[in-house]
Amino acid sequence: MTTRLTPTAAPAVGEKRVIGNVLRGSIGNLVEWYDWYAYAAFTTYFAKSFFPTTDTTAAFLGSAAVFAVGFLMRPLGGWMLGRFADRFGRRSALVLSVTLMAGGSLLIAVTPNYHTIGIAAPILLLTARLIQGLSVGGEYSTSATYLSEVATPGKRGFYSSFQYVTLYGGQLLALGLQLILQALLTEQQLTSWGWRIAFGVGTVAALTVMWLRRGMDESESFRRHAEEGKGDRGTLRALAKYPKEIALVVGLTLGGTVGFYTFATYSQKFLENTAHIPRRQVTIVLFCAILVAAFLQPVFGRLSDRIGRRPLLLFFGIGGTLLTVPLMTVMGSTRNPVGAFFLVLAGLVIVAGYTSINAIVKAELFPTKIRAIGVGLPYALTVAIFGGTAELIAQALKSAGHEQVFFWYVAGTVLVSLIVYGTMRETSKTSELEER
Repeated sequence: MTTRLTPTAAPAVGEKRVIGNVLRGSIGNLVEWYDWYAYAAFTTYFAKSFFPTTDTTAAFLGSAAVFAVGFLMRPLGGWMLGRFADRFGRRSALVLSVTLMAGGSLLIAVTPNYHTIGIAAPILLLTARLIQGLSVGGEYSTSATYLSEVATPGKRGFYSSFQYVTLYGGQLLALGLQLILQALLTEQQLTSWGWRIAFGVGTVAALTVMWLRRGMDESESFRRHAEEGKGDRGTLRALAKYPKEIALVVGLTLGGTVGFYTFATYSQKFLENTAHIPRRQVTIVLFCAILVAAFLQPVFGRLSDRIGRRPLLLFFGIGGTLLTVPLMTVMGSTRNPVGAFFLVLAGLVIVAGYTSINAIVKAELFPTKIRAIGVGLPYALTVAIFGGTAELIAQALKSAGHEQVFFWYVAGTVLVSLIVYGTMRETSKTSELEER
């Protein structure tokens, strides 16, 4: 105890180290999520290359199905890489996850279209998304754990919020590159081959980050507890001792993941295919809305350090339950890009009550020896079942002529999470992270 208090300069040095670790971890997270979202951003261009059809909605439906199937690998990634991170360290798991992402992006970049290799084209696309799903499943659990563990006590909400800053940042990079390519290439060039540039860029960036991550500091919390319960670290048997925490992660995630994917990714297709706003204008609208949302994450995260996590979750739960249907209804009928921007932004502001603090809330529930798998596995299962299928359900309902049912579906999932938020404890006051 004395050694913790004696060095008077330690707090300042520690803060600098925290900032350095957060930055190094966030850069990798940024690139990893860019690779993941490049698929969603460029779907409108490559959908017919892999799913040839004259019906745009049908082509989107095929690509959305692959997008959803990719999510099915996230629980496996959350388990495998979460276990790896709990047993061998957060840094090694982060290096492995970005390596897998590089391989998936490279495969998409070089896969010939359907007219060249037939059914093998969608099969290879599916394989690439399965690899990327495995990567993202492990990336979320490990980065959420890492950022929470290296953060300064009292500022954990702020520092851990950078997971979604970089997650949004990855989407912004994908959309930004799309805007650049839209300006440099014709619509035909983008549809024919230009979309492959996005995945080529992602491959190079991921390989670069793989090299950079090898120099990251290991989490001090992991080092301190590296020998604790060694045979039980990261196992499902150890995780099973926390059934309430597992259920809480599922409840926390359910409405948040559906709301996030509705406003952050599906809205791009929704504005183009339902509101009939021109594709380039839709890209600009989404880029600007997500840029603002990215800046909101640390603001909300810091606020949670002051007032607690539950008030922000309740803000999301109440807002999402009451406002999703009117926001989506008006969004579908608007033809004004400026109006569309404010509608998407309103949705993302509401969702920020969840996204800004979801990593820290989950990390505060589990001890060090199972934190990565505890955060990652139940989260990934929920995202795979509900987040990954949100766009697929939306497209299927639109194709069946019942698009508005999806709006109520989103609101319903948020309502379920609101019930959880209303009954849960304030995790910042009972945090397992305080054990350090």
